[in-house]
Amino acid sequence: MTYDAITYSVTQDIATITLNRPDVMNGLNTQMRAEILAALTRAPNEARVLILTGAGRGFCSGQDLGDRVHASDVDLERTLREEYEPMLRAIYDCPIPTISAVNGPAAGAGANLALAADVVIAAQSAVFIQAFARIGLIPDAGGTYWLPRQMGAAKAMGAALFAEKISAEQAERWGMIWEVAADDEFPEVVKSRALHLAQGPTQAYRLIKQAIRGSYDNTLDVQLDLEAQLQGEAGKTRDFIEGVMAFTEKRPAKYEGR
Repeated sequence: MTYDAITYSVTQDIATITLNRPDVMNGLNTQMRAEILAALTRAPNEARVLILTGAGRGFCSGQDLGDRVHASDVDLERTLREEYEPMLRAIYDCPIPTISAVNGPAAGAGANLALAADVVIAAQSAVFIQAFARIGLIPDAGGTYWLPRQMGAAKAMGAALFAEKISAEQAERWGMIWEVAADDEFPEVVKSRALHLAQGPTQAYRLIKQAIRGSYDNTLDVQLDLEAQLQGEAGKTRDFIEGVMAFTEKRPAKYEGR
């Protein structure tokens, strides 16, 4: 498949989706959402980790408001249900680890697209903006789900109501993202993190994601039962055997992802 609004590549078991509309700060339109979804469908069969990033000086400015002629022509509910939800579910449910490499401003739906990944690494100059209230809307694209879970209800409410810029350092301190890297070190930090995951126990990563996300709604008893079940699956993988052997033989493990 050829892409116009994104680029897609696979190197060293790392799939990279780059939002590629830098002239509009990688604003999301119908075509881009469809292409992201198509690439997300491919990536788990072609790689062991996925990076989502942006071209140019920004990560994503959110919904491209120029995608429709008149605001009254936009059916926001339909757009969210038919275009955003499949894309966000594909990121959230992706069986391989996902990294959002936030290279610059991430606003509105663009901020929440970034937060859908397993790990968010931001350049020091990046900012996150829940800009929705500025135009009379509520946070969407999963924002009302990610934010209170990642940084608590008080910070989430303030971020949504005031729609102020949140610096990368603030986002890290508040637990909204995993890591901030200096701008000049950002590409290498992202590459190093991705390589670590690409060379790791892929099936264990898949089960870790399932277990942690299951805890959102589970009681302790249900979660302990889920842990036992998933650990049983992990214990049957070749990577578990390799991990134990490497530990006893005092050598680096060579995981196959199986």
